[in-house]
Amino acid sequence: MDLYETIHRRRDVRGQFTGAPIPAETLTRILTAAHAAPSVGLTQPWDFILINDEGVKNAFHTHVQQERKTFESTLDAPTANRFATIKIDGILESTLSLAVTYDPTRGSPAVLGRHAIADAGLYSVCLAIQNLWLAATAENLGIGWVSFYREDFLTQLLNIPTGIRPVAWLCLGPVTHLEETPDLERHGWRTRRPLSKALHENRWTER
Repeated sequence: MDLYETIHRRRDVRGQFTGAPIPAETLTRILTAAHAAPSVGLTQPWDFILINDEGVKNAFHTHVQQERKTFESTLDAPTANRFATIKIDGILESTLSLAVTYDPTRGSPAVLGRHAIADAGLYSVCLAIQNLWLAATAENLGIGWVSFYREDFLTQLLNIPTGIRPVAWLCLGPVTHLEETPDLERHGWRTRRPLSKALHENRWTER
């Protein structure tokens, strides 16, 4: 599909996964697109952990639900009621999960372009995730980024080596459909900010 159509069609999927298998060649195309992302100093500081073990997925799901309760406890009653209607993950329903990690030592000690911006490597990993997300959308698959977790828990669960940071847990798989309107808008959590509010010229302009 057209690139701009893909960008605007992309959604953070929670409740539309079917659990149907992903063809091996399709998964390879998506991961190859992610691996083609630009990276600071050509370090390619990402790794992808493919997770289909039900025990691992269940353990992570339990942790995510605990973190949901932690967040909910910080909300006032009306906001908590609104939050209760929002599904935050598709861990158990999706076909596959992917953990994406960041290795800050890759390419060290002289990472070209990172000497003044320490997070440039982390930004590179996010570019790989965006490539993956758009490629999955073009393949008519859905992706959901789960953010209700503690990094130390995920590090231990997936046996990630010390010094390597987990950046994302992504749920991936075929979906019944992609929503026209993002979930948080549909549930009245937030509305989108128009582009005009984000534009400045030459210097920051207070709105």
